[in-house]
Amino acid sequence: MNPLLEISFRVPFDRIAAAHVEPAIDELLADSARRLEETIASDRPLHALDTMTERLDYAMNVVRHLESVATTPELRAVYNAVQPKVSAFYASLPLNEPLWKAIKRYAATDEARALTGAMPRFLTKTIDSFRRHGADLDPAGKARLKEIDIALAELTTKFSEHVLDSTKAYELVLTEEAKLAGLPPSAVAAARAAAEAKGRGGWRFTLQAPSYYAVMTYLDDGGIREQVWRAYNTRASSGEYDNRPLIARILELRKEKARMLGFRDFADLVLEDRMAHTGERAQTFLAELREKTERRFREENQELAVFAGRELTPWDIAYWAEKQRAALYDFDEEALRPYFPLERVVSGMFDIFGRIFGIRVTPERGVPVWNPDVRGYAIHDCVTSTHLGSFYADWYPRENKRGGAWMDALITGNPNQERPHLGLICGNLTPPVDGKPALLTHREVETIFHEFGHLLHHLLSRVEVRSLAGTSVAWDFVELPSQIMENWCWERESLDLFARHWETGAPIPNDLFRKMKRAKTFRAANAQMRQLGFGFVDLALHREWDDSGDVVAYSRAILQQYSPARLPEDHAMITGFTHLFGSPVGYGAGYYSYKWAEVLDADAFTRFRSEGVFSESVGRDFREKILARGDSEDPAQLYRSFMGRDPDPNALLERAGLLERPVNSR
Repeated sequence: MNPLLEISFRVPFDRIAAAHVEPAIDELLADSARRLEETIASDRPLHALDTMTERLDYAMNVVRHLESVATTPELRAVYNAVQPKVSAFYASLPLNEPLWKAIKRYAATDEARALTGAMPRFLTKTIDSFRRHGADLDPAGKARLKEIDIALAELTTKFSEHVLDSTKAYELVLTEEAKLAGLPPSAVAAARAAAEAKGRGGWRFTLQAPSYYAVMTYLDDGGIREQVWRAYNTRASSGEYDNRPLIARILELRKEKARMLGFRDFADLVLEDRMAHTGERAQTFLAELREKTERRFREENQELAVFAGRELTPWDIAYWAEKQRAALYDFDEEALRPYFPLERVVSGMFDIFGRIFGIRVTPERGVPVWNPDVRGYAIHDCVTSTHLGSFYADWYPRENKRGGAWMDALITGNPNQERPHLGLICGNLTPPVDGKPALLTHREVETIFHEFGHLLHHLLSRVEVRSLAGTSVAWDFVELPSQIMENWCWERESLDLFARHWETGAPIPNDLFRKMKRAKTFRAANAQMRQLGFGFVDLALHREWDDSGDVVAYSRAILQQYSPARLPEDHAMITGFTHLFGSPVGYGAGYYSYKWAEVLDADAFTRFRSEGVFSESVGRDFREKILARGDSEDPAQLYRSFMGRDPDPNALLERAGLLERPVNSR
């Protein structure tokens, strides 16, 4: 039997092959079409709508996931073959006139007016979503909108493939040990292992995150740093992997779609259902943060140039900043690595949030996986022993795996039916080498905590409506549960539970901890301006770009305002920006969400700081009022229910050391 045809909580990853994909998806599309007709004929179409495509959703979740973590030419080919058909079906639902009439007819009934729980919100959001997706367009408009959605699915998939392929195509092999000067032993060992894995001598460097950031931060040879920096920041910008025309076409189609649906631009279309509501408000939010950050940003860059004794290039910044940090704080990020062995970090994280949220995380043995490094886990409630959900963890980079870190949902369960959720977290962290465990940077530790926050948002959901459960929330709210988790990576009490030397078991020495804390806000204005720059270029492309000229040059001119050094003419970071162009919507017109949610997380964590970072009562509140509620209520109201007030934006500036306090005068 085809393993993709039935929803299986233990996903048979060991049996799924590329040959299964097209037959399964074709059959599931036919099944979904039959269910659609049943939904239209139903007296309660809203209830049927929520589960109508569940089998198709599951199969596509699994196939999409495999294509991102274990791709092969065969799998990519069949994924590209089925995706347009699936996208066309999903896009057709709001455009289906009989379905739209059935929903409106149901909305006018006494039963609909008497709905309780999450169902009234589901009805309202369904009607609003159908209208935003073209339900009220004429037949010609609906046909064109369907074409646009299919085209966007194809273009954004090709964009992601180009980024993956161009990243994979680059390697730098050094054969002279003297060229490695400055690199920490961990990076040298990883480069040696990467070369050996390819049957090569010397040391092999790639554009995957652990390798790239080690070179940019520590390698003394500026010429090599420049070569690697340029390779990274020109990915997918020329030749067979050129994303320039794809970006232009994606932006053009997004604009056309927005205007067809009555919106000024794509930002207003996608933000209507988010906390910011309009592109203008998102831009204003970013501008206010920029105004409070710019002065310190200029000061930091002047201080770094003075420290280095010369004008700096983009490939100098991370290198000299690390040296400046070491000089100012006597702190070397690499000194922390021995205290962050991956297994201990992960188990400590489970202990921390198990205690705070009242859950128990245990390994699941014998679970079929897509790679031997993948681990399975289950989460149970400590009080009721209820199986809340399970998940996979895949931490190491591979050449057939996309870059970055992410969480994804495979199955959204139903608490009323005691059906658990299933999800996964992936990263591209420093792998184990030379017989040592994987020893992480502190930033990688934060990444693990961040993705686990997203995962808990999914696994601890108690919403009975699938489309309102877990992380199916406004994108400027979805980062709150993830970003708040990073705070525990900075607290002495929590660090002592997992930050232990991999050989001696000793905690981080007090002196090193103090240095780490003092260095926390080092170049915080630069970190903030970098994120603001990404947010501004995103909104400018979706609100102001006029579809003419070179989109890379346009983007570069904006990003230059947020860069600590002059960007070269071949800088093309935008062509590798999968957040914006790797899916039909994704973070397109929504990258500001990271900063928006950062305000929420900085403010929300003040409650833990005041009542105890391990406070079970605050943890219970966060679990019940945020994590468990999904999109069952307006996110602003969910936040107020947890904090008792609206968010205070100064919490973020204060945490980053950027809050300017007035000087008392007499």
